[in-house]
Amino acid sequence: MNLRHLKYFVATAESGQVSRAASALAIAQSSVTAAIKELEADLGVVLFARSSQGMELTDVGREFLAASREILEKVDDARNLTKRKSGISGEITLAATYTVIGYFLPFHLDRLARLHPELTIRVSELGRESIEESLLTNRLDLAVLLTSNLSNPEIEYETLLRSVRRVWVPSGHRFLSHGKTTFEEISKEDYIMLTIDESASTTMKYWSKTNVRPKTILRTSSVEAVRSMVANGRGVTILSDMVYRPWSLETKRIETVSTDIDIPSMDLGIAWRRGSEFSPAAAVLVDYFKQSFAAPQMAQLSSRK
Repeated sequence: MNLRHLKYFVATAESGQVSRAASALAIAQSSVTAAIKELEADLGVVLFARSSQGMELTDVGREFLAASREILEKVDDARNLTKRKSGISGEITLAATYTVIGYFLPFHLDRLARLHPELTIRVSELGRESIEESLLTNRLDLAVLLTSNLSNPEIEYETLLRSVRRVWVPSGHRFLSHGKTTFEEISKEDYIMLTIDESASTTMKYWSKTNVRPKTILRTSSVEAVRSMVANGRGVTILSDMVYRPWSLETKRIETVSTDIDIPSMDLGIAWRRGSEFSPAAAVLVDYFKQSFAAPQMAQLSSRK
């Protein structure tokens, strides 16, 4: 096993298809396929479930994805040692929504502090509407949030990652024997509805495209409450891989299942007021995110288990 194996594996995991990974890496599909087979043989595990729709990570594959990303990040940091003393200093006012602060931003703030120790980043947690208003009135330099919910044309943004949404079920649930499940089947189960960061309205948008509706028994703003309810067999939910963790606070296992129709991904990115002229400090932050997520191995670092 070497860095090439890890890089090809991460690219495939994030794209969901060997062809897309090969295109992103500018190499032949056969090279990606061979590298993944070699990696699975070396580890003695199956990392992907293969189907006509593409490559879907197994539970072991997801755990290995987190470890692979961490290794590649450390290598990337080592290669950038000479850039850490960039001399760029200044203060940035940054806002983020609840989900971003809880499941995405801390890792990157730590990495930025190591890469650019002269920068001061002041972070506030705000809702999407407050973020839009603060950007437009110049009370914020930048924001990291769910870009799929942005509505103001005066806000520019760049999507950094797209996190797949799946059905969360307790260990041993009947859906686990199906391969993929349907919304009709999900509608027969008690449903736990997350409400934070406009999650409920987003959920109903994709449910509205079906002929059924969720049988909601709990609406909550707490991801941990959702996790605990699902793990204890009190219902199922649909949430993104970014907030997935395999264990509840009671150390009970949570599994995930894909649906037979595509669910829109949870898109996350960085935003600013249209026409803004970035300060040197803000430009460093924007460039950091753009460069980090342009490389397959750096995409979506917050879903580590």
